[in-house]
Amino acid sequence: MSDDTSDQKLAGLGGRIRALRAGHGLNLHDLALLCGISASALSLIETGKRDLRVSSLYRIAAALRVKPGRLLDEADPPSKRVLSDPSAGYDLTAYK
Repeated sequence: MSDDTSDQKLAGLGGRIRALRAGHGLNLHDLALLCGISASALSLIETGKRDLRVSSLYRIAAALRVKPGRLLDEADPPSKRVLSDPSAGYDLTAYK
C-alpha cells in the first residue's frame, strides 16, 4: 500500500471515529477518558496523523459502543445523529 493510500485510510478511520464521537455528544476529552488514550493522541488519530494499534482500536470502539469493524468499514458511514442530552448514557464522574 502506498503512503498516500495509507494516509487516506488513516484519515478515513479518524473521520469515522470523530463523527461517532460527535454523534454521541462526547468531546475529545470525554472519549479520551473513556478509552484510556490521551486526548492529544486521540486528536492525532482523528486527524489521520497517527496510526493506531489494534488494542487502541478496540478500546475506542468499546467506548463508542460499536463493533471495531464499524470503525474500519468505509462503506458504512457512521451516524451523525445528535442526542437530545449529549451525555445521556455516559457516566464520566469516575474518570474526573
